[in-house]
Amino acid sequence: MHYKFVVVEGNIGVGKTTLSSMLAKDYNARLVLEKFEENPFLPKFYKDPEKNAFPLELFFMAERYHQLKKEKEQDLFQPITIADYFFMKSKLFAQNNLQKDEQQLFNSLFEIMLSSLPKPDLLVYLYADVNRLQQNIKNRGRIFEQEITNEYLQNIQDRYLDYLRKQSNFPVLILDVSNVNFKENEKVYLQIKELLKNTYKIGVHQFNLT
Repeated sequence: MHYKFVVVEGNIGVGKTTLSSMLAKDYNARLVLEKFEENPFLPKFYKDPEKNAFPLELFFMAERYHQLKKEKEQDLFQPITIADYFFMKSKLFAQNNLQKDEQQLFNSLFEIMLSSLPKPDLLVYLYADVNRLQQNIKNRGRIFEQEITNEYLQNIQDRYLDYLRKQSNFPVLILDVSNVNFKENEKVYLQIKELLKNTYKIGVHQFNLT
């Protein structure tokens, strides 16, 4: 693989951590996983979004920043690092979840943090339709996720795709996994690894996996 810092992104329940872990094992890469379970506001958010959105997003942003900054300072982005999140997701989720006045404060803090973090060399976006996402969420059985609505998932998906199509900083592979299971089907997983052997121009490149 030609890329040294690869980020796997996607909507809730799409399989980011699963794919990141599989790739890191095969490429003997350093693995950076988001520690979402340490956020005490997450279960509260799904019960009362308006009350808990701001502390939820601040906590996530701070944790992501400290984790990625630590990795950078320890020079762990050599030779290959694979992460199951991109720092920009903090801003995308904040846009979806926060009120306008909260967003202004959040964005000012976000920009300060973003400036000192590395950009991915390649971002792999796992795309799945909302029905498939809901199926995955149900199957993994996290209690606090069971009330996530289709509308919420679609809004998050739209924000990701809008950002990725407009950005001009790194190449993006959008892989449609709506009808496949790369964890259970080795053929599908090998398709992903074949795609990662190539080099790509900055911008979006879409692939349907079969």
